[in-house]
Amino acid sequence: MSATSTVGICGLGNMGLVIAGRLAAARPVVGYDLDRGRVEAARTAHGVTAADGLAGLGGLDLVLLSLPTPAASLEVAGTLAGTLPRGAVVVETSTVNPSDLQRCARVLEPCGVALVDAAILSGVAQTAAGTATLLLGGAEEDLDRAESALTPWSSTRTRLGPLGAGMATKVINNAVAHAVMVVLAEAGALAAGAGVRRDQLADLLARPDAGLIRPLTHRFAERVLHDGFEGGMPTEAARKDSVLALALAQETGVPLFAMQAAHSVYEVAVAEELGRLDYAAVTTLWERWTGRPLADEDEGSAS
Repeated sequence: MSATSTVGICGLGNMGLVIAGRLAAARPVVGYDLDRGRVEAARTAHGVTAADGLAGLGGLDLVLLSLPTPAASLEVAGTLAGTLPRGAVVVETSTVNPSDLQRCARVLEPCGVALVDAAILSGVAQTAAGTATLLLGGAEEDLDRAESALTPWSSTRTRLGPLGAGMATKVINNAVAHAVMVVLAEAGALAAGAGVRRDQLADLLARPDAGLIRPLTHRFAERVLHDGFEGGMPTEAARKDSVLALALAQETGVPLFAMQAAHSVYEVAVAEELGRLDYAAVTTLWERWTGRPLADEDEGSAS
């Protein structure tokens, strides 16, 4: 699709407005939002043409969605399906689950309209600066056609697989960030209770050999993905240290939620005879429970 043809955007909230602004600096943009004030803001600030309802986006070859809920995306997709030309591409930038994308695709595909996901792993400021990071999912040819509408507001675009792969990766990433934030809150409370300087704890955790980074770079990336659990710190030793942390919490009056839940996994792992393996072996419990391997299929065991 031409990098100068008109592109549509549905949803002009905080993120949608800055995307529209970046796009409008490079090509004609037609925008729509239920809130007419947002449409007017896009028109006056960026020269975006106001669409007269969703029908105003009809006939366009490329439309971006920036909407608040999966239900809103599905409703919009259903309306657009009969108005966009065959061969058009809809780009979902709203945060949804892969199953939500599949529902939208089932509405669009019979009309010859493709769907791709462009999950935004950045904030409004980075997007406004044109430096957003995008996690992409969809057929290669469809992503190629959408590329010209992504480059004006993103500097890093990673294609992760079929439709839904980008969104799944973002949802997982955000879940990790949110869970880690709870763990860090508990760690800070434990440090305060034990008389440990919180700035010194932060400096320690930021080190590549400390408790925040090494579980990712060594245990997950080197052990789990390569299915190698011999040597290292035994799971039973990790369980012992977890017991000490729970005892410290009791002594200092700190309520624990995430650390308490994590301790339960180590109890199960030791009971399942994983005690002598490196504590990254707790991940094999999920392999048993789900029936799916975590190790990369093209990798052998780590030495």
